Amino acid sequence: MSASRVVVYTGPTLSAAEVHAVLPDADVRPPAGRGDLLADRWCPGDVAVIIDGYFRERRSVGHKEILQVIAEGAHVIGAASMGALRAAELAPCGMRGIGTVYGMYASGEIDGDDEVGVLHGPAAVGYPARTVALVNLRHGCREGAEGDLVPAAAGRRIVAAAKALPFTHRAWKDLERAVGEEDHDALRTLEEMICSGVWDLKRRDAVSALRAVRGGGTTAPGPVTTDAPFTGISRTQALARRTRREHAPGRWMSDLDVLDAVRLFDDDYPALHEDVLTALLDDLAGAEGTTTDAYARARLGLDDRSPLPEALTRWFTESEPAGLTAADRNRLLMVRVWPVWQSVDWRPAVLARLRGSGRWDEWCHLVARADAAAEETRHRLVVPPPAVCAKLFLRHWRRPGTSPQVDMVRRGFSGPEELGRAVRPFFAFDVRRGRENAAAR
Repeated sequence: MSASRVVVYTGPTLSAAEVHAVLPDADVRPPAGRGDLLADRWCPGDVAVIIDGYFRERRSVGHKEILQVIAEGAHVIGAASMGALRAAELAPCGMRGIGTVYGMYASGEIDGDDEVGVLHGPAAVGYPARTVALVNLRHGCREGAEGDLVPAAAGRRIVAAAKALPFTHRAWKDLERAVGEEDHDALRTLEEMICSGVWDLKRRDAVSALRAVRGGGTTAPGPVTTDAPFTGISRTQALARRTRREHAPGRWMSDLDVLDAVRLFDDDYPALHEDVLTALLDDLAGAEGTTTDAYARARLGLDDRSPLPEALTRWFTESEPAGLTAADRNRLLMVRVWPVWQSVDWRPAVLARLRGSGRWDEWCHLVARADAAAEETRHRLVVPPPAVCAKLFLRHWRRPGTSPQVDMVRRGFSGPEELGRAVRPFFAFDVRRGRENAAAR
């Protein structure tokens, strides 16, 4: 099966040049960390090859995001390092593992993350390995014993000494200090054979995985269980991770952060929100071959003869019901109670409108300023819990004849808890803005 696109996540195990020697058209990415797979859009037939992944500097690539990529129709292959570990864990769910390291994890011969973990240098110099992988030492000792190059007893002592050290302290010099002098010759043989690539099991497995992709071997062998012990990631997680980008060194934002900034601070947002959700409502009604008003009445359980139930009047300001036709009232009510009745996610449609508004960069800048304010006031400003943040922020929207509930739903917030969670990253910025406004008066 030919892939539409191949993305390879690698670092210390294989260089980009080594990947392209096998798969010239592959897209080579850094080692996979949490959210990296979801930063891409995957199509059926695409292939993600996970070789290396982060263990320490960043959170590791998540099981749920791999399952999400598989659910979208792409093939996910793991080998050599983090990829082998995840493949052994997710083989019943459709991820394919390739190579000896994968087999060792799958059989239970090894089970620790530290078996494949290595300390490496930065991307700018090609992720040079600073330590040796324990799984490579195991393989080298086994090969050495079979070829009479490493005595079996020495190999067992070297592996035991390496296992007792953190993976970040398994440089060759560290290992030399950790073993007895009688094993130094065996250790030097291991260093020569592993560093030359002859006994570099991780590299060999990684190349095997790339060759399997080139040969069309991308699907997981055997049946795939549909009763996996994992739940899918939420739409919020997927949207946040797919739009996450670095706006300053070590500082990140997503499109959801920008959306929250607009909802919180832009006075024109409620009108945009109503307009976009009305269009979505029209589409839903059209898909069922009915009018928006008929669709709304059916959903709300209303008829033309009965007055609006008192329980539904709380979604309007004091003046709105008298100034609206029945059809407009029903439409607006549907828009206001959207989170309650409709599972359709309105955020992508609103974000598309915001991106085309000409003010996107302005709002991104607002998020960056809020992030900077939060960092500058860290340890000096206590950010209240969500409920308190919501109560404080609602004062900005106070108008005669309205209610906190209406103020929140006009901006797409279902209640104080959701509003408060959105406010917290902007709390320091809002406090600073309030002080500046007070000083200017």
